[in-house]
Amino acid sequence: MTGKALFVVRAVVGDEALRAKLDHWYATDHLPAALSAFRAQKAWRAWSATDPSVHYAYYQFADLAHLNERLNSADFRTLVDDFDRAFPTGVTRSREILNVAEELG
Repeated sequence: MTGKALFVVRAVVGDEALRAKLDHWYATDHLPAALSAFRAQKAWRAWSATDPSVHYAYYQFADLAHLNERLNSADFRTLVDDFDRAFPTGVTRSREILNVAEELG
């Protein structure tokens, strides 16, 4: 596949008191910094309506090659370290790399 690629970060906030901190930090610091460092086409984020402790951040890339290039960059390591400093405990995260198979509308 040579279509768009998405990088998705799923963060689970174990302590409800951290939810507002994570929301503010992502809005004012991390999402804008990640968009710039990743050189992604666009970025957005969402809180799960099914499980309010789950936060998702999405980053869109032209293709998998561009995404993989950015994941292997020093910029990516800096973003990971920044997250670890801001939330050393109370938030666990996982990452997914998605290769867009189809897009309509």
